[in-house]
Amino acid sequence: MTQADISTAKTRARTVILSGIALVLAAAFTSAIEAQAQEKLPSPAALWSAPVTTSASASELQFNNGRTALSGTLYAPQLPGKAPAVIVLHAASVPTRDQALYRHLIQALPPLGIAVFVYDRRGSGKSGGTLADSDYEALADDAIAAQRMLGRDARIDPRRIGFWGLSQGGWLSLLAAARCPEAAFAIAISAPMTTPDVQMNFAVANILRIKGYPEADVEMAVAARTAVDEFERGQLDRAAAQTRLDAVIDKPWFALTYLDKTFADPGKSHWAKEIRHDPLKTLDSVHAPALVIYGAQDPWVPAKLSADILRKNAAQYPNIDTAVIAGADHDMMLSAPLEFQIDPKAFSAQAPDAPEYFSLMAAWFTAKGFAHLH
Repeated sequence: MTQADISTAKTRARTVILSGIALVLAAAFTSAIEAQAQEKLPSPAALWSAPVTTSASASELQFNNGRTALSGTLYAPQLPGKAPAVIVLHAASVPTRDQALYRHLIQALPPLGIAVFVYDRRGSGKSGGTLADSDYEALADDAIAAQRMLGRDARIDPRRIGFWGLSQGGWLSLLAAARCPEAAFAIAISAPMTTPDVQMNFAVANILRIKGYPEADVEMAVAARTAVDEFERGQLDRAAAQTRLDAVIDKPWFALTYLDKTFADPGKSHWAKEIRHDPLKTLDSVHAPALVIYGAQDPWVPAKLSADILRKNAAQYPNIDTAVIAGADHDMMLSAPLEFQIDPKAFSAQAPDAPEYFSLMAAWFTAKGFAHLH
């Protein structure tokens, strides 16, 4: 190859390399232009979407009940003026703010001008403390501490803060209202007007029935539970109670009874203190407007007995409104299978879907002057 041929080959190589670089740069530039054009294009939904009437802001707040540090989220409507607020108290099995059960409050109430505060129960999520050494009074006082904290928030009307709870949370919402003179209202969903032992005997009997066990087994299970309850109340000696419990320990359904194979002495038993909680005595000190709602098909709570008790004592509690929703279960669901309703693994997925419940609560809030359209 001559010197001229070598020179020509080098020139062609440089040309190929430069052409390749140019093609790469052109492709990159074209991609950047296309990406920029795509970024500028609105999403299809944006072409027909409308601005919302009311939006809500979410802010994490910390507060204390004594030495216990607690954490929650406030969902505040973006409206002029100070908003009323609902403080959410937990059902026994759903202790954190992210549970499906509380989502309907976060979605439904801010558009009505009502703020919602959901916090992690003590010993759960981002909240300190422990549940094991607490009682109903301590849990209610946690909510009252939240009420005092919100009362200092510039977005919240301190005169219009109340409580909402379901199941055990329903008991606690009423207890918080009884212990807090500043409470503006209380809403209790599926909160029995019986002591906890009566409620749990009712629930365990229904759980065994749903699982297909005969009434003879139901009676044995309830008898074992009753024996433990009587011991904790000082009405039965330990040996007799343990004998009745031992008679069912090996039954295939024992795990469904919410019993352990033995029990603590009354002075050390958390359950012994729980079963002394009388909801009717709590109501004597609830002076704020209150709404109590039951599901007609609740397997966990004696809804008929509870509603009858409230209606029988209606003259004594003129500030309390009572309603029973057709077809609804413990969590205000309409179509959940019975097995799903009693499955502990499903508790975190359970959430209300009964339209009557939603409309009843909204109408009550409106009638009491806490909610309105903007």
